Amino acid sequence: MFAGPLFHRALLTSPRPWRHFLMRSGYIALFAVLAWTAVHATFGNKGVESLSDWATFGRYLFGVMAIVQLVMVTAASLLFSIGVIAQEKDRRTLLLLLMTDLKSRELVLGKLLGSLLPVLVLVGLSIPVFCLIRLLGGITLEQVLWSEALCVVTALVVGSWGTLVAYWREKTFQTLAIGVLGVVLLIGVAEGTVSLLGLESGVGRIAALLNPFRGLIDLLNPLSDRLSLEGGAPVPPWHPIVALGVLALLLIVVTSVMVRRWNPSQAVHEQGRRMKEEHVVAERSRHRVVWEWPILWREIATGAYGRKMLFIKLVYLAIAVALFVWVRQPVFSEELVLGMLPRPAAAFVSLTIIGLLLVTAQSVTSLTSEQDGQTLELLLVTEVTAKEFIFGKLFGVLYNTKEVLVVPLLMLLMFRYEGGLSREDLLFLVIGFGSLTSFCAALGLHMALSHDSSRQAILNSLGTVFFLFAGIFICLMLIVDARQSFGLQLQVFGLFSGGGALALILLLTRKNASSALMLCGLLLPFLTFYSTVGFLQGDTGAVCAAVFCAYAFTTVAMLVPAISEFDHALGRARMDRG
Repeated sequence: MFAGPLFHRALLTSPRPWRHFLMRSGYIALFAVLAWTAVHATFGNKGVESLSDWATFGRYLFGVMAIVQLVMVTAASLLFSIGVIAQEKDRRTLLLLLMTDLKSRELVLGKLLGSLLPVLVLVGLSIPVFCLIRLLGGITLEQVLWSEALCVVTALVVGSWGTLVAYWREKTFQTLAIGVLGVVLLIGVAEGTVSLLGLESGVGRIAALLNPFRGLIDLLNPLSDRLSLEGGAPVPPWHPIVALGVLALLLIVVTSVMVRRWNPSQAVHEQGRRMKEEHVVAERSRHRVVWEWPILWREIATGAYGRKMLFIKLVYLAIAVALFVWVRQPVFSEELVLGMLPRPAAAFVSLTIIGLLLVTAQSVTSLTSEQDGQTLELLLVTEVTAKEFIFGKLFGVLYNTKEVLVVPLLMLLMFRYEGGLSREDLLFLVIGFGSLTSFCAALGLHMALSHDSSRQAILNSLGTVFFLFAGIFICLMLIVDARQSFGLQLQVFGLFSGGGALALILLLTRKNASSALMLCGLLLPFLTFYSTVGFLQGDTGAVCAAVFCAYAFTTVAMLVPAISEFDHALGRARMDRG
């Protein structure tokens, strides 16, 4: 095969785990819940009066599902492509692949297409669902097919970027951080170029084609294209697909050319020489003083996460500056983003979501790197206590991501200084932000201790945070559309929250079925939904109380079994033999 034996192996082994079938059925169930919720949110108890109502509803439902699918495809493609190669590097099996007669394109395409198989299967499953929606009217078969093609090419672009970064960087956290920031920068630079140069210029038009979400919105609303309103020709739906396909091809070619230059990494080549040099100067150099908590010292005072941490933080600061400039634009400053948030709030939320994803990635990789590097076993012969290890890792995560945490808080202080926030709202936002930050840091450690596979730990931790915010976004969108009939749809939103509670219970209690974690998994989605409704009603105090109670208690509930689980993993659990 053109992609080589790696892709052939993925074709044979991917359908075997039970997770494959659970993921497919869960994906269709998600669409069913969305459709049921949209029906109640649109019609309520009124009923359908004409065929035009069905057509309007079909167009609305297709738009919601297409946007949700594109968001999920983007996130899943990035995580899957990075996770497959990062796991090979952490387990030192990538060196064995490099020693074989596999061609460079087979290493790249095999891992890329193999990691995207689950995503492409889900996209294929959505075709019958979208065709059924087409029977309602309001959309055409061409829109369905072009939207599916856009999802496929977006998966290829994002997966190619994740594959490039995973082969390029050695540290798993660097790979995850650069991958996430790269996707955000692609969309941000594209939209920034369009806003500066306009769609009339050639560069602005090309930049607009590189944003898949803009392409999907134009596909869903072909008659409201900006160029057509200005007298120009509307952009054909295949233009963004071709542009993104060319970008994916360029990323694949660059990765294929550089994969054997990047791997084995320079650190592997220089390891022997560095050990000799350190042995020579060992007698003359002064040894560093280790703190009373050695794990915290290792996380803060050493280069445990590579030399590119400064680069990652600079990219994050660049995104923050771009959002600040976007907020300062006087044009349409009063317009609500997505009909929900003013520009300053949208900028703060965007920056917070990126920061929490980075905190989660730092937390989970801080422990999975120890497991994959087989350094966790060395703790068996040390006197490091479970409390020193867990809290050392936790405080180290917060210290290493301090810039990610400080920038959103500075943005809030700026809004307060300008009079956009009251003192009470500022306090509530800081408390809520701190609760979510501690939750994400504890969640990464909890998932790393609950899974033997580093890839599964990374996917589940980042996936939990992503679906948390995606669920909030979907609920906000449906509630805003429901408007006056919201009171009639509570049972539908209750079902939506119940599905999230079931999934969260399974994730949190995978290795430790404690009653506290089960209670957290049960209540957290419902309290989050209550916070969403309270936000739309302007009840900031109730929102802050619900967020703090839900996420602070869940953080404590995860940290307590984390310490006991760590003791058990190190063989330190004692049995009373009488």
